Amino acid sequence: MKSFEYAAPKSLDEATGLLGDKWGDTEVLAGGTDLITCMKQQIVAPKRVVSLKNVADLKGIKAEGKSIRIGATTTLGDLIANSSIQEHFPALITAAKSLHSPQVLTLGTVGGEVLQRPRCWYYRNGLGLYNDSQVRGGDNRYHAIFGNDGKALFVHPSSLAPIFVALGATMIIAGAKGKKRNVAAAKFFQTPKSDADRESALKPNEILAEIEVPTSGLKNAAYEIRHRQVIDWPYVTAAVAFAAKNGAVSDARVVLGHVAPIPWLSQAASKALNGAAISETTAARAGDAATQGAKPLSKNEYKLQLVRVAVKRAALAAGAA
Repeated sequence: MKSFEYAAPKSLDEATGLLGDKWGDTEVLAGGTDLITCMKQQIVAPKRVVSLKNVADLKGIKAEGKSIRIGATTTLGDLIANSSIQEHFPALITAAKSLHSPQVLTLGTVGGEVLQRPRCWYYRNGLGLYNDSQVRGGDNRYHAIFGNDGKALFVHPSSLAPIFVALGATMIIAGAKGKKRNVAAAKFFQTPKSDADRESALKPNEILAEIEVPTSGLKNAAYEIRHRQVIDWPYVTAAVAFAAKNGAVSDARVVLGHVAPIPWLSQAASKALNGAAISETTAARAGDAATQGAKPLSKNEYKLQLVRVAVKRAALAAGAA
């Protein structure tokens, strides 16, 4: 690890003022479960690390009107323990609990989880995000089956991000001099245009401050498929959220994780749920629909069946909630 300057500001304004205008010059430290690894592997070598541990405004969960606001440095353990999250967003509880590691649950933060860098082993071995020729001709078992027409073949690593998209959350971003802007979760996660970019709408001198999730009464659930129930990343996840009236589904959103460079909203699966009652048949139909448009690589066609299963089981779980 290369030497770096360490800063521990006490306010959000002070923190944003310490950031640079170019990715890589400065990095934000929350729980550190991803950043420290990236620095040790020399994937990033910042000149300055800005710790958020002393910025109290970024931590905590509070209900405001018809929404719940989750501070970006709220730990995953605190997310799981919060009664409001348990009541309104069981999908978030399921996803956070699936991380299993007591260390990650204690130190890892909500903001850090959604902003972690891709787990692509080509990228993690210093070959960059855009290595499509190597991925297409190499071991691509865990790479994208959607959104992979271009050079970006990695998958988005967050388990919480698809749920925030499904729930219609808003990401609240803090910039310099107290400026804030809101970005819908569905537009916040982006495929970077080059190795110099990041996988979100954040700019280098901005910080994710809060995530606002509407308490609109949507039934919601998440389901993920892993190789083993330990510290690992899933093969496929599915987040399902919908309104239900007189037994019929409306406003359904089916969002897939770990299958594309961004959380993948399946319009076909969402449409398959709308207007019907949740049943084994309806859920299976949504699972089949969720595979529409997929373009598996040479070694990851197996993910199609996992998508079917994850969507079906998430839909049934949401219907039973």
